[in-house]
Amino acid sequence: MAKVARDIMTPNPVCCHPGTTLDEVAKMMLDNDCGEIPIVDAENGVIGVITDRDIVCRVVAQRRNPVGCTVDACMSSPVITVHEDDPLDEIVKTMEKYQVRRVPVVTDDGVCAGIIAQADVARIAPKREVAELLREVSQHYR
Repeated sequence: MAKVARDIMTPNPVCCHPGTTLDEVAKMMLDNDCGEIPIVDAENGVIGVITDRDIVCRVVAQRRNPVGCTVDACMSSPVITVHEDDPLDEIVKTMEKYQVRRVPVVTDDGVCAGIIAQADVARIAPKREVAELLREVSQHYR
């Protein structure tokens, strides 16, 4: 049986709200050993993501104080998500198409159920598929 998102995702990832400060988000990333945190609304619907790169490029490199900035000032939105029933090949295609290294997994109501990183795909996908994913999402950074 083919693997689907719920089989490979990290379930129940730590999430934050748009008003969360960047120093709080950075601490969440450190405490949870992750580089991306989904941003959710009051109903836990995914409305964006914040990455370590967002913080560095959109705040620190601009000489803005991360303690005074909130997530909504530099989050990536609209967010690219996959559904918990999406098969692995669709997840890989989505990550390649949008050149993302991580993708939140949502339920039918858009609630954040998990997150999938390249490393999760690498653990179960054929080597050729992993190599293609890595090549495609890295094109932007050449």
